[in-house]
This record gives sequence, C-alpha cells and structure tokens, in this order.
Amino acid sequence: MPVCCRVLVLISGNGSNLQAIIDGCDDNVDAEVVGVISNKPDAYGLVRAHHAEINTSCVIARKDERRQQYDSRLQQAIEQYQPDLIVLAGFMRILSDEFVSQYIGQMVNIHPSLLPKYAGLHTHQRALDAKDKEHGASVHFVIPELDAGPVILQAKVPVYEDDTVETLSSRVHEQEHAIYPLVVKWFSLNRLKMLENQAYLDDQLIGIHGYAPD
Repeated sequence: MPVCCRVLVLISGNGSNLQAIIDGCDDNVDAEVVGVISNKPDAYGLVRAHHAEINTSCVIARKDERRQQYDSRLQQAIEQYQPDLIVLAGFMRILSDEFVSQYIGQMVNIHPSLLPKYAGLHTHQRALDAKDKEHGASVHFVIPELDAGPVILQAKVPVYEDDTVETLSSRVHEQEHAIYPLVVKWFSLNRLKMLENQAYLDDQLIGIHGYAPD
C-alpha cells in the first residue's frame, strides 16, 4: 500500500482553509492531515481539527522571546509530526530565515493577492485603493523573503465598483478553498516540486503567475 503524504497545517485563527484541506484529504487517499499547530490557543481551527480527530499542538509566544527562540520551539513541535508537507493556513507569524531554510520545497502558503502584487498585509484594501479590475489569491512555496516564493497556482476574482474589503475578502476566500486543497493533492501525488527557486508541475516549469492550463 502506498505511503500517504503527511500534511501538517499551521494556523492562527478560524481555519477555513484548514477545513477545506481536511475535506480535500478525505477524498484523496494519497494525503493525510497528521497534525495542526496553532500559535493561538483559542483558534477555532483547533476545534475543526478535534472534530476531525486530528492531533493538535499549541506553540504560544513567550514574553520577550526572540523570533529565533520561538521558531526553535516551533521546529521541535513540527518534527514530532514528521511531515512531508507543511501548509501555512493563516499562520500569522513572520518566520525567521533560518527556520524557513529548513523546509525549502516542503512548505507552502496561501496569500490573498495575485502575487507579486501586494505582498504583506491589507491586500484587499490595497486592491480597492488601486482600483484594480481583478484580485485573487496565490498559493506559493515559502522562501525566506516574505511572500516571494515561486507561485504554484492563482485564482482570480473580479473587483466591482461597490466592493468593500468584506465583500472582496469573501469572494477571495471562496477561491482559496478551491485552490489550496488542489495544490496539496498535486504535492501528495509527487506532481509538484520546487527546484532552484522555481516551481514545477509534472516536470514542466510553472510560470511566474502560477499554473495556467492551456
């Protein structure tokens, strides 16, 4: 029997993308969510994990703790799960370069913009302020530079004149829930990899805006 891809999800909040990934793994015999780690003990995503009978851990930042010290404790928690893939799903901490470098090619993130546009925070407001006609989400491999890893897959949504941050965010979230489980599935089937800071699907180089089917 083939070995399942061991997926570990890191969260800080509601965990809606976590839920989408759990649901996707239920339909994918090649991947299993083996654990969920949160930096917030009251994150609702932990409840979602418990309902799915998934092991959880909390790694809470200590007062006056340096980032490298936190990341060292986080790495210890991660290694207990022996993951093949680490999925950042609303994990609201900036990770140190040293930490990220340990997991190059094994860690993915979802960002609420069409990267390379709008790295960082407040992406929906920035898209509205710029009067963009389209917005969206990007799944990318994680590298030390923030939100700068190679893009794997994007989903686009239209931006309407009467949009607010809330309405635009809701539309983007809906697309996130569709594309994130798909990327996890590609990785679990050994179709997706990162080589020399570039993403490949089925040994074909993915463009800078992510996979685009013909």
